[in-house]
Amino acid sequence: MVSVSPAELNPEDAKLITLARSARVRSVVGDGLAAEGAAVRDETGRTYVAATVVKGPLRLPALHLAVASALASGARSFEAAAIVTAETEPAGADILAAIGQPPLVIADPSGAVRTSS
Repeated sequence: MVSVSPAELNPEDAKLITLARSARVRSVVGDGLAAEGAAVRDETGRTYVAATVVKGPLRLPALHLAVASALASGARSFEAAAIVTAETEPAGADILAAIGQPPLVIADPSGAVRTSS
């Protein structure tokens, strides 16, 4: 993965970051925000968003949920994905290999892009 400045980011990928941030802040887990927010864009340009879900022993990464939502809506392929997280490594990025390895943008909670592939 390579660092990229916000000015170098494709406007559609910047939109994914905005959507992922909004999913994260709208979801409350315990006393705080969801650990991560994610957004994916399918082959038609439709976007799907999700936040990490933690309920007792159930722990579902935001990216897995966004991909599942897209697949359930009929997405056949993916153009890009974004994850907003405070963690060094995002949870659930392993799913990208199963969906064709679309480019991934990782941003911190403020929306600053940390890495892009």
